[in-house]
Amino acid sequence: MNLTIRGGRLIDPAQQLDEVIDIHIADGRILALGQAPAGFAPERTLHAEGQVVSPGFIDIGAHLREPGPSYKGNLRSETKAALAGGYTSICCRPDTNPCIDSSAVVQQIMDKVKLLGQAKVRPIAAMTKNLEGTHLSNMAGLQHSGCIAVSNMRNAIEDTLILRRCFEYASTFDLRVVFYPEDSWLRGDGCAHEGALATRLGLGGIPAAAEAIGLSRVLHLVEVTGVRVHFSMLSTAQAVEMIARAQAKGLPITADVAMTHLIYTEAEIDGYNSQFFVQPPLRSHADRDALRQGVRDGVLSVITSAHLPHEEAAKMAPFAASEPGMATLETLLSQGLELVKAEVISLPQLVERLTIGPAQAMGLAVGSLAVGQAADLCIFDTESEWQVNDDSLFTAGENTPLMGAYLKGQVQTTLVDGSVVFER
Repeated sequence: MNLTIRGGRLIDPAQQLDEVIDIHIADGRILALGQAPAGFAPERTLHAEGQVVSPGFIDIGAHLREPGPSYKGNLRSETKAALAGGYTSICCRPDTNPCIDSSAVVQQIMDKVKLLGQAKVRPIAAMTKNLEGTHLSNMAGLQHSGCIAVSNMRNAIEDTLILRRCFEYASTFDLRVVFYPEDSWLRGDGCAHEGALATRLGLGGIPAAAEAIGLSRVLHLVEVTGVRVHFSMLSTAQAVEMIARAQAKGLPITADVAMTHLIYTEAEIDGYNSQFFVQPPLRSHADRDALRQGVRDGVLSVITSAHLPHEEAAKMAPFAASEPGMATLETLLSQGLELVKAEVISLPQLVERLTIGPAQAMGLAVGSLAVGQAADLCIFDTESEWQVNDDSLFTAGENTPLMGAYLKGQVQTTLVDGSVVFER
């Protein structure tokens, strides 16, 4: 379909564009910016006056819950939620049931995604068989099946030699590793940031050192193997400093932070609100400030959703016994706009951390609306007010501390390959 988007403010950090300009789309790709080419006749015109047009958001940390327990969500519900949140590409986590450690599971996911015709999904595969940390997965076969990276999530690989072999294998095929740095022994059974608040509440603490030590171990192996590593969901000031030093040395690493950790601190768990039980735990104000600075400076080039949907019952147990995680895909933009309003980051910086940042971290040829690129984009209204409730959310997850809250900023339209796949 030939389509024109009229009068929107195009923010495309990949092209360093921020201006009101028309966009013309043909055959699923960007045909022209500005004046329409001679002879171009749109079959449909979208009016975006007063709204922002950006490349479709890209997430590299969402759990889409399929294969797995359908009462927590499935590909249909969570990719619909992704589109409603402005996401056109999702790199899904490998900790499904069964986990993504075989070509058969990858094919099952890709077949379902193709049938749904919604957001683009690129699986991240398990680095070891069944995520058990003992035997390497068939990374080459998984890459051939469509996986763009490998990860062991928060499942420890205690034998450093096995971890080195994983990195060497991944490096051979130029396959990225997504790593969640944490020392499992220091983490123990903890569920909160180690400090005075956790002690007062009687909750097991996870020290900031657990992240730093896990990070240090991997950085040394990156120097040895040359593997490309993306560090995900950093939560501490020390980790940001370590990443900055390693990047200055030229190591092939990138890093992200979850929006949750840019918004909240450990103070939220006072009162044992299990909606704020996340992994890694919410940290101190000083840590949050350092994470925000890391995003501003580009040390943390990606903001991830860390979307992990649960049913209501999963959060009804006592804090430490409940299941960690939040459903975030549809509320992330609004929270990001809160950071813009508070002048923590600029709007172009927010868009960059949600588009070309993750695209470059994962080696994806998306994240830009340059002429010839796939027309994956979203149109959002920064002033639109809405209430978070069951009627406004598409995710199956009911685990959000924002339920009932009024937010500002919402995606109105999402396009994938030039087709309108979501309209508010």
